[in-house]
Amino acid sequence: MDISTTAREATHTAAATAPRTLGRTIRAYVALTKPRVLELLLVTTVPVMILAAGGLPDLWLVLATVIGGSLSAGSAAAFNMYLDRDIDAHMHRTEKRPLVTGEVSPRGALIFAWTLAVVSTVWLWFTTNWLAATLSAAAIFFYVVIYTMILKRRTEQNIVWGGIAGCFPVIIGWTAVTGSLAWTPFILFTLVFLWTPPHYWPLSMKYKDDYDDVDVPMLGSTRSGSQVGLQVILYAWATVACSLLLIPVADMGLVYTVSSLVFGGWFIYESHRLYNRAVRGTEPRPMRVFHASITYLTLLFVAIAIDPLLPF
Repeated sequence: MDISTTAREATHTAAATAPRTLGRTIRAYVALTKPRVLELLLVTTVPVMILAAGGLPDLWLVLATVIGGSLSAGSAAAFNMYLDRDIDAHMHRTEKRPLVTGEVSPRGALIFAWTLAVVSTVWLWFTTNWLAATLSAAAIFFYVVIYTMILKRRTEQNIVWGGIAGCFPVIIGWTAVTGSLAWTPFILFTLVFLWTPPHYWPLSMKYKDDYDDVDVPMLGSTRSGSQVGLQVILYAWATVACSLLLIPVADMGLVYTVSSLVFGGWFIYESHRLYNRAVRGTEPRPMRVFHASITYLTLLFVAIAIDPLLPF
């Protein structure tokens, strides 16, 4: 047993035996929901609701959809941590998660996950409509069963297809406003689908040793830096091309058009930069692309929110 493993075990033991307080318990359960992931939910859901309404939608509807979507995403995250607690204990990136440190018991996490799943579905059914609620339940199922239980430990393409779960918020936001589906939300769904691999694969490059240690075949750990970089380039170009489809289909204006070109061009530049550094044998700095992808998607959806509110 190496020193780092011994230190982690000592930390986990200390955390598990420290005095429990209500605030500490609440923070542990909140951590099960992966709050950083919930930020992406807000970034994609609210702008799509504005686009669907052609202006500012009813604020109560927005709040109800965000609450229901957050509970749904939190449920999926809690199920994921429950199922992955065996490998999380051996990865530096996840070693402080509540199930690893003992802050939350497996039974408590499972009950919490099921509770959020039921409450989110019922909430969306009564505050929005049946279609949004059904899509929310489908997102939980896809992330937990298709991605976490079936794909994640079996194929290096896991994040490609498993990432579909992260595409549901745009459709849920649209259907919450309109009660129906159209081409616009499907284009946005595809955009997020294509964006997910070039967003996550650089992260898997950064933590390739962690994934190797637990035998999870993320592309960043199974392929060379140049191979991963090339895939990032291809998906980045596809993402930007998909974003441009929204201009004629949703009749987007100047703000979105300029934003999709400028921010998309920057995202593509960063993906090429990753590949070029990998090919030259220098440090590829994958986290630069990871953070750039988040900024790109955020700015693009901000443009989606602003565009319908302007007369041009």
